[in-house]
Parts: sequence; C-alpha cells; structure tokens
Amino acid sequence: MSNVIYLTEAGLQKLKSELEHLRGVERPAISAQIAEARDKGDLSENAEYDAAKEAQGLLEMRIAKLEDAISKARVIDESRINTDTVQILNKVTILNHNVKKEMVYTLVSENEANLKEGKLSVSTPIAKALLGKTKGDVVEVNVPSGMLKLEILEISI
Repeated sequence: MSNVIYLTEAGLQKLKSELEHLRGVERPAISAQIAEARDKGDLSENAEYDAAKEAQGLLEMRIAKLEDAISKARVIDESRINTDTVQILNKVTILNHNVKKEMVYTLVSENEANLKEGKLSVSTPIAKALLGKTKGDVVEVNVPSGMLKLEILEISI
C-alpha cells in the first residue's frame, strides 16, 4: 500500500537526519558489538550476542520504516495553504467549551505529531473533526474521556 505522507520541509529533514544517524552511527556500533560478542566463543549460550542481534534486528526495522516514510513523503508548500477551512499544516485556535479553555494546535502528519510542541496528528479524532471546518464552527468530538464541544476561533499558518 503506497499511502502518501505529507510533511513539512523540516519534518522531512528530521526523518533524513535520523536515517543518516542510524545508518552511519548506530549500524556500525551494533556490528562492532556483534563482532565482539562473537569473539567470546560459543554463540549458543552467549547472551551478549543474542542481545546485539536483537538490537540489530530492531535497528534494521527502524531503518526500513524510515526509508519507506521518506519514499512516500511529499513536502507541502506552506505558501499555498488556505486558511478558509481547516487543513493540514493550519494552526487552529479552538475553545474547549467543556473546560472553557483556549487551545492552539498545528495539524501535522502522524510522523511530525508532538503534543508538547502543540503539533496534533491529522489522524486523531479531534483533528479529523476539525478538518474542513471554518472559523466559528462548533464540533462535537467523541474522545476516550467523553464528548468534547470545540469551537474554532481562528485558522492561520
């Protein structure tokens, strides 16, 4: 399945940097650990060797996942983003009517999501409810903690 992954230029560079680090630093380090453990003799009862091989498998899986994400990535031209309706890369100011609190989220791809930075994945229930809506719209979202009533106060880039 070849799903396109929409990213910002910064998000794509972050993935490429991580991939370069894994290939150039982590992979050689694990290879050295395996060689060192192999030099210790009998591999059938060598816990260090088993741990290093498992770490290598996990590393190769992460590398493959990053390569796949990068191959499917499409960089979004931020200058062409519309703010009439909520869409990916919009910064959305919402009012949570349940707690009478304003919140600001930037809607991003799943790969760039980071709640501490206010980056909300477009695949979350809240983002899905906001997508396509306009300023002033009120949406109700069913989340694990119950029903949220959210009002869109502002849409920007």
